[in-house]
Amino acid sequence: MPTLASDEILRSTLEAVAPGTQLRDGLERILAGRTGALIVLGFDESVEAISSGGFELDVPFSATRLRELAKMDGAVVLDTSLERIVRAAVQLLPDPTIPTSESGTRHRTAERVAKATRFPVISVSQSMNVAALYVGGTRHVLEDPAELSSRAKQALDTLESYRDKLDTVEASLSALEVEDLVTVRDVAGVAGRQEMVWRIGEEVGAVLAELGTEGRLLRLQFDELIVGVPDARLLLVRDYTAGGAAGGDPAAELARLAALDSAALIEPEAVGMALGLIDLSGEVDAGVSPRGFRLLSRVPGLSAAQAARIVDHFGTLQAILGAPLEELMRVEGFRRDRARAVREGMSRIAETVTFERFV
Repeated sequence: MPTLASDEILRSTLEAVAPGTQLRDGLERILAGRTGALIVLGFDESVEAISSGGFELDVPFSATRLRELAKMDGAVVLDTSLERIVRAAVQLLPDPTIPTSESGTRHRTAERVAKATRFPVISVSQSMNVAALYVGGTRHVLEDPAELSSRAKQALDTLESYRDKLDTVEASLSALEVEDLVTVRDVAGVAGRQEMVWRIGEEVGAVLAELGTEGRLLRLQFDELIVGVPDARLLLVRDYTAGGAAGGDPAAELARLAALDSAALIEPEAVGMALGLIDLSGEVDAGVSPRGFRLLSRVPGLSAAQAARIVDHFGTLQAILGAPLEELMRVEGFRRDRARAVREGMSRIAETVTFERFV
């Protein structure tokens, strides 16, 4: 499985070779000419150590230069900024003991160089007319922009459907919180949906990154669908898990949730155990009480730090909802006007979520 670092490098590299970029233009010219190529996207002592022959250039990068240099035997090496060509016609000699799953000589070299140097490497197959990107141990075939666009649209349709369902279960949870009727099953249902939407969003984002400027309109739709999801995941964990308590680390629960496979995300028991809400007994219908972070985040003008002070003072959402004005004024930094705004804001939110539940 790729590491987080390699995922980030892959994403940034896909953006660098997206349609509309100079590098992608050069690759398209190579593919059209059916000459094949081996291109290293970065240069340092680790690349120099496995390079033999060829010649030094150090000239500005251009698509036409890349196309012409690819006609020669050997690899083309760019600098780390991808703005200059520093070597051409280079024979790359990576450690032959580095494992590779490829069969062709050019692709085997590309994978080994990527693993040995940590720089992305592009291999263009002369016979198959395919460009493959290697990042660490990950191989990614660069797709045609039209196919990418079609895949992105299908993925966005899926994301929209899951986001609609997520909005529904989140609204239901808010109403249950006001009524103090939340169970582990309810929390697990929302947490599982949030994680699904987040994962689909990651996949869509990767496709859009590869589309580059040609996916800008789809990017606007994506941004609208994914907005608020990262914050909602964190707020849910802070409301219900041990990591959300004062001095806790909610990242641990989010990491355990991320480790679940897709099938487990629809199982309340699995999600509940990942969040630390239940043990192996699997009591998913046991009642749980929120601290109040989710609903406090909807109060206009209330900062995260202020919300945390309110939660620290009262402990539970029900205590916050039932707090008189004078008690709210005991919270550090809350004078009468600010305390009244919070009290009225929470009252409106409670009325709204309860009303929406029955509409």
